[in-house]
Amino acid sequence: MTVHLNSQADLDDAIMALLKLDPRLNPILEMAGMPALRQREPGFEGLAQIVCGQQVSVASASAIWGRVSAAFDPFHHDALRRARADRLGRLGLSAAKIKTLKGIARELAAERLNLDVLAEEDADAAHNTLTALHGIGPWTADIYLLFCLGHGDAWPAGDVAIQEAMKVGLGLKARPTVKQMTPLAEPWRPLRGAAAHLWWSYYHALKKREGVIAK
Repeated sequence: MTVHLNSQADLDDAIMALLKLDPRLNPILEMAGMPALRQREPGFEGLAQIVCGQQVSVASASAIWGRVSAAFDPFHHDALRRARADRLGRLGLSAAKIKTLKGIARELAAERLNLDVLAEEDADAAHNTLTALHGIGPWTADIYLLFCLGHGDAWPAGDVAIQEAMKVGLGLKARPTVKQMTPLAEPWRPLRGAAAHLWWSYYHALKKREGVIAK
């Protein structure tokens, strides 16, 4: 069964179900408070925005996406697929990101990729579908599943903030590796996406407590 996080009520219910699955999360929620649902535009637009933000600062990502989304309004994969690479480069996109976006646009145009059906797929299968695309890494895939599709079991194992929060919250000796994050999250299936929201909130709560997380 796939859980969907399409509203704050969905997330609230999922968090309460998580606490029944794993009572260790009770003190995490007490400190973090109920997390707010984070949502982005689904489909090609949402995935393209995440790609634009890869490996750049938040400010740079916002500026680049502002130029790209203004240049293609409405934002459609066919328009970007046909756009000249030099035009895309002038908007601030790197050669690697242009290749990634054009590759995704081609897959969509050929109907080899359907981003909407991923919301109904098993989280691991949906993750594998996305990471098979050129230029889409594990973090990008999981953030798309979680924020754009509201996939309740998406698990961004490579997210450093979640890793750091789990180290503190679960009393681990060291920050867990990406490989270690999968078995650690196993008790939270099929609600790992809700757990991710909770751990992000806990991380921000920790940052407010001076000295808990080294800068």
